[in-house]
This record gives sequence, structure tokens and C-alpha cells, in this order.
Amino acid sequence: MSRALCIFQGTFGRVALLDMSAPLVVHAHSQCHILLKSSGADAVFSVRGRDCLLTPDTAILVNAWEPHAYTHLGDERTVILALYIEPFWLSAIDGAFEHCAHPHFFPASCVTLTPPIRHFADRLAKEMLSDRGLDERTLENLMCDISMHFSGLRLPTKTSRHEPTCADFRIRRAILHQSENLTEWRKAHELAGVAGLSRPHFFTMFRRVMMLTPNVFFNVLRMEAAIAGLCKSDMPIANVASELGFSAQSHFTRFFRHHLGITPSDYRRAVDFVHDKSIVTKGAAQHASSH
Repeated sequence: MSRALCIFQGTFGRVALLDMSAPLVVHAHSQCHILLKSSGADAVFSVRGRDCLLTPDTAILVNAWEPHAYTHLGDERTVILALYIEPFWLSAIDGAFEHCAHPHFFPASCVTLTPPIRHFADRLAKEMLSDRGLDERTLENLMCDISMHFSGLRLPTKTSRHEPTCADFRIRRAILHQSENLTEWRKAHELAGVAGLSRPHFFTMFRRVMMLTPNVFFNVLRMEAAIAGLCKSDMPIANVASELGFSAQSHFTRFFRHHLGITPSDYRRAVDFVHDKSIVTKGAAQHASSH
């Protein structure tokens, strides 16, 4: 089973070292997603309909809301440095990256690393595993180098920093309805009814205007809500599952593992929180709140 070595969460998004031994279903993230191999076997990610090989010399770049999947090769494990970077954080670092939420911010899905980028990736992974924890300045340097080398910076229009732009009011109505009712999970034909469309028309139109399927889009919302719930250390995982409309905790665990590679309990165990360029662990935060 895949497991998390460590996860850091903050205004930048999430940074994780994941020891992977199982595939992931087609999924997406609202953040800019960068994948670098830290150790172990090479791995394959499917992005834009083609397989991309993750090696010590390459990185996989996935735009915000871009569907992708992970294929695990053989029996050997792969440790992956996975970055889930909030667009507003990246654009605040450097105005040149203000279009980082654009669906074509990274024009290429698989790129060859420069020596400085490889250096910052190795340094970041080493810091994460040390007692010191993640240094946000190292993350800034890594993301600036990646964005400067591999992004399409001269884009004519801005997009939302949080979700794809939807011009059709019927699709917006379905999105708003499901976003406000995560505890009552709707199937595609039910959302089609909310939009006032037939199921085939709804599916076709949704994919055309959002550039991903309804299931993938709404699973992103569900995963983000799940992670937010897991960060509330006093909320039982069974309650998190129930609030997201899962009939059993085991169904929630399977869903979470298929999308992130690890279980909800493993995520909660591994995550630390970064505030103002310093590390605050859950244990430290709980200790401080009791005094």
C-alpha cells in the first residue's frame, strides 16, 4: 500500500513525499501540480492522453484542473515529491506568474530538469524529512525556477484562480448546486436535471466548457472538502465521510486512496501545517491551545 512519508500544508497549498506502490484513477486538482521523482523506480503519469515517464531527469507538470492518472510500474516502490501549489500564492510571489491558473500555463506535460531545479527539489525533499521541516523559501525558489523555465507566461487572458471559467449558465447552475450540497451527492443524470439538460447533452456540454468530465470535476471538490475535514483533528474520520455523503467510512477510504494514493488516516498522521515560513505540527498546535 502507498503511504505518506510527510505532508506540509499552508497558504502555498500542499507539498508531499509519497511512497507510491499502487496506481491512481483519473483525477484532477484545483492547484498547479508538479511531480518529481525522489527515489525508487521510474513511474508513468498519463496527461493529455499520453504517457509521461517520471525519471530523475524529468518532471511532470499538470495544470490546474487538468485530468491525469498514475500508473505504477512493476513491484518496486517510487518516492514522489508532489507539489499542489495554490495559484494565488504563486502569482503573489512574482507577478509574471499571474496566469498560473490558466489551463495552458504549462504547455508541456513532461520536461527535462535543469541542474538548479534538480538541486532545489532534492534540497526540499531533504528538508522535509529533517527535524527542521519544510523551508518555504526553498519551495519558492523551486517553483520560480520551474515556472520561469517551463510556463507559457505571455497569455492574453486571465482565468479564475480557483476553478475553470464556465460561460454557460446551465452548467454554472449544476456546479453551484453540487458545490453547496456536498453531503447530498448527485449522480450525473440528477445534475443534468438541475441544469435542464438531457444526460448526454449535459455530459457533452460540461466536458466542452470545463475541459474535464463532471465526475472528475466534482471529485476535485469532494477531495478538497475531505482534506479540509481531515485537518480538523477533533473530527472523527467517520464524520468526515458522512458529511461528504459516503454511506460508509470504507467507501470514503477507498475513494481517498484512489485519488491521492494514501488513506485518510495516513494523511492526518503525516500532515504538518506551515504558518509564516515556520513549521507548526498538529501536536505543537494542540499543546499551545491548551495553555
